[in-house]
Amino acid sequence: MIEGKIYGVSLGPGDADLITLKGLKTLQQADKIYYPGSLFKDGRKESYSLSILNQYDLDSNKLEGFYLKMDLEREQAKVIYETTFQHILSDYKKGLSIAIVSEGDISTYSSFSYLLEKMQEHDLAIDLIPGISSYLHLASESKMPLCLQNEKVVVIPRVQTKAELQEAIDNFDTVVLMKIISVIDIITSVIDTEKHSITYAERLGTDQQFITNDWATANKREIPYFSLIIIKKSTS
Repeated sequence: MIEGKIYGVSLGPGDADLITLKGLKTLQQADKIYYPGSLFKDGRKESYSLSILNQYDLDSNKLEGFYLKMDLEREQAKVIYETTFQHILSDYKKGLSIAIVSEGDISTYSSFSYLLEKMQEHDLAIDLIPGISSYLHLASESKMPLCLQNEKVVVIPRVQTKAELQEAIDNFDTVVLMKIISVIDIITSVIDTEKHSITYAERLGTDQQFITNDWATANKREIPYFSLIIIKKSTS
């Protein structure tokens, strides 16, 4: 039986130039490229990954999206992952070269990981190409060391309670908060601008990029999904 090859390709945080050379070459040579997107309650579809892919002058005929509902209910996602995997498996059995992409890094909070589990269960040949996560991009944009010497870093998605955030700030030198759109009230209740250095960012690497060190300014904005915060203990 003819078998193809599957690649998990990291796209980086948004700036099209922040993909690796290996990742870009893989996309250019792939027969099929699968990308994730968001399905909203009003039926609207959006894909951050597609907005990056569109900057690489790829053949649009080889692009195929899979769209997940923007909520915590996993039933629709399970169906989409299974359906997408079956399409990938069909392409694989045809001997095609298949790329599955993810914004940021392919192994960090990526929808790709759910497809990876299915591919590993079927012993499909697959290579993963790492990439730049948004918090690494933010540290660079802010000209700020994420950590030095023995400093500890923690990354928390959708922090659940005030106690959880306070514990992280107390025990780590740098706290990265991701998926913050639904937990702004928790963050606001814990942050102490006299004790903490705050860096907020949204839509990094795009023409809508916004970065501020003023929490009062950030808190007045309409927080998008692609936003994050780095909290460091103040040195002043």
